[in-house]
This record gives sequence, C-alpha cells and structure tokens, in this order.
Amino acid sequence: MEHLEAYNRKLLANILPVHVAEHFLSSTNTEELYHEQCDSVCIMFASIPNFSEFYVELEGNNEGVECLRLLNEIIADFDEILSHENFKYVEKIKSTGATYMAASGLTRSTCDMVNYCHVTAMADYALKIRQQLAEVNEHSFNNFRIRIGINIGPVVAGVIGARKPQYDIWGNAVNVASRMDSTGVLDKIQVTQEVYDILSVRGYPMKCRGSIQVKGKGSMVTYFLLGGSGQKVVDTTDGDIGNELMAPMS
Repeated sequence: MEHLEAYNRKLLANILPVHVAEHFLSSTNTEELYHEQCDSVCIMFASIPNFSEFYVELEGNNEGVECLRLLNEIIADFDEILSHENFKYVEKIKSTGATYMAASGLTRSTCDMVNYCHVTAMADYALKIRQQLAEVNEHSFNNFRIRIGINIGPVVAGVIGARKPQYDIWGNAVNVASRMDSTGVLDKIQVTQEVYDILSVRGYPMKCRGSIQVKGKGSMVTYFLLGGSGQKVVDTTDGDIGNELMAPMS
C-alpha cells in the first residue's frame, strides 16, 4: 500500500506542482475545483521565434523528427535547470511549441515579500536559459534566438481538466508577461516597471528601452535585464532597436 501511494505521489508530481499534488493526495473531495489566489507571482515567457523556420526547412527534407528531437532537448535542458537549488522558487507552468512558461512565488514558502527572492530567482533563471540555448547552438551548429519577457503581479492558479488535469495560472499579470515576450527583442530579457523596481535596487544591471505600444495596455515603459546581480555589463545596443530584431505588436 505504501509503495502504491509513493508511486501515485511521484506520478502526480510529474504532472502537477508538488504543493498541488499534495492537495489532491490528502483531500477527500477530489471532485472539488482546485484554485488559489496568489498575490505576488513573477511570470516568465520565453520563446524561440525562429524555431518554426528551422522546422519547416527540415520538414521539407524529411527531417521533421530530428527537429522535434532537438526541441525536446532544449525543453528538457530548461526543465533540468529548474532542479537546481538556486531555482527552488521557480515552477514550470507549461511549454507550448517553442514557448516556455514559468512562474515563481506560487506558494507561501516561495513568495518572499521581504527580499523578493522569487523575483531574483526568476531573473537568474531567465539569464541561465538564455546561456543554455547559446550552448545548444554551439553544439548543434544552429542559430536559435530566444526572446524573454517577465512581469509580476497577482494571479489565480488552478487545475483544469479531469482525465488530463493541467495546472495553469490566469490574470492580467500573466497577459502582460506574455506581451513582454511578444513585443520583446531577440536575445534580450524585457521586463516591466514593477520588475525593474525590484531588480535594479538589488544590483541587477538594467537598461530602459523606453515607451512601447502594447496591445490592450497602450503605452508602457519597459526595461532590459542585462545580467546578474553585481555583474558589470556593457550594452552596445542603440536606443533605436532595429526592426529586424523587433516582434510585431501583440
């Protein structure tokens, strides 16, 4: 019986965050909708916009499976990084195609409203996966470009679906994080004013991008995260980002 319970626990932990899996394993009413309000969640969207071009090219040469194998390797690398102690505050939400979504501060134990460790952990994670993709490029002789957006704010977290339950988060903060990705710049990490306010006073090098138009939000001042805390970074990007690096307004 104990072996079966351990197996069920491990199985649930593979598809749901540990704290959510624990809820279902301890709850007597599994039919009840699981949801919770989280007040300060840091959300990250990271996408590889030119991956679709790579897939179309390989699919034409009947190498589509190899393309998917490489995408799986990239996603698996991002997942593996989350197992490091430094990123215990960060939870993967999902990956859809070549877009990876993660969040931090989803539980009381991982939401640090004093030192904002869940925000700095997310910033460090974004920097780490950007570095990881560069290493993948080096080994696979590719030129994948990552585009990352980060925001912070309240969300509703919950599990939807019965046969294939999926944990997800919803809210305006999530939408804005997605916009930080889609309006972002290749190879850069774009963050909102709220994220900037937290990171800049903790030694993270930042650069103001200026005001951009964001669908559904109008004009927003955004910033680029240039490096880790205490790191000296020289950003050679001009204030006027070239059109070839910009995504369409979304």
